[in-house]
Amino acid sequence: MKLAERLLAAWYSGHPALVLLRPLECLYRAVVRRRRQRFLDGSSPAYRAPVPLIVVGNVTVGGTGKTPMILWLIEHCRARGLRVGVVSRGYGAQPAHLPWRVAADQQAAEAGDEPLLIVQRTDVALMIDPDRGRAVRALLAEESLDILLSDDGLQHYRLARDLELVLIDAARGLGNGRCLPAGPLREPIERLQSVDALLCNGAQADGEQGFALQLQPTALVHLRSGRRVSLAHFPAGQALHAVAGIGNPQRFFATLEALHWRPISHAFADHAEYSAQALNFAPELPLVMTEKDAVKCRAFAGEDWWYLAVDAQPSAAFQTWLDERLDRLTQR
Repeated sequence: MKLAERLLAAWYSGHPALVLLRPLECLYRAVVRRRRQRFLDGSSPAYRAPVPLIVVGNVTVGGTGKTPMILWLIEHCRARGLRVGVVSRGYGAQPAHLPWRVAADQQAAEAGDEPLLIVQRTDVALMIDPDRGRAVRALLAEESLDILLSDDGLQHYRLARDLELVLIDAARGLGNGRCLPAGPLREPIERLQSVDALLCNGAQADGEQGFALQLQPTALVHLRSGRRVSLAHFPAGQALHAVAGIGNPQRFFATLEALHWRPISHAFADHAEYSAQALNFAPELPLVMTEKDAVKCRAFAGEDWWYLAVDAQPSAAFQTWLDERLDRLTQR
């Protein structure tokens, strides 16, 4: 097990050795609190877009379902007649210059895997730049938009926001409740008291912690042809290789098991780079991966390679809450 994987396991199991990292945690907490306070009191400049901006982020290291939520928000805003755009850091991307407008025919190496997935799925206007304010200005210079979504960026305080939506993994929660490097938190737990809405990925019902969010598998998609088939394509008990290079690979493997398949799990680092050789597994079986992984594997995909299409389904109460906020923001 790699060091990062061991550390992640320790954060969520409460390993006693983490007490040795408390001094570094105290220093980290002081830095992030000072940075946020400077944003709140206006002493640190923050760019405010001329249109409403919603940040979709988390307070923990690792995957919580932000990308599926962004996809859902794009379609929800469009259904209300809003012209929507997205900005992203573009983690791992190496474009020719910044800001960079992502197009569906680009490669994940230049556009980033998550931005490319979002554009290929929705054809949304999307700009990447670690300086998200600069990304917003560049996108608005090219497009007339009614609302903007920031993929991640909760801690990017150089960008002002109108709504903050935070996702939490309902199964893993907040781990040991400590900040980096002694725990998985990017900001102290009390930061959650100031966000506009919490969504608990995997929760069965709304609760005191937040709104419920489910990730619902909808289809299998053939990597080479793009052909969509129903989940009944593989019978119950089907053995297959399962590939996941996401923040929480075990969630993906558990989803395949819930579909009554028998996955042989192959977990990779988040944003991992792949090759045909790295995915040459024995025995020869169908291979199923996440959509995020698929955008990096189409060029060398095998004949029986698929990705599992997953759609976010937030609770009805959240949708009502969001529509009320969108009414206020767009009327303003």
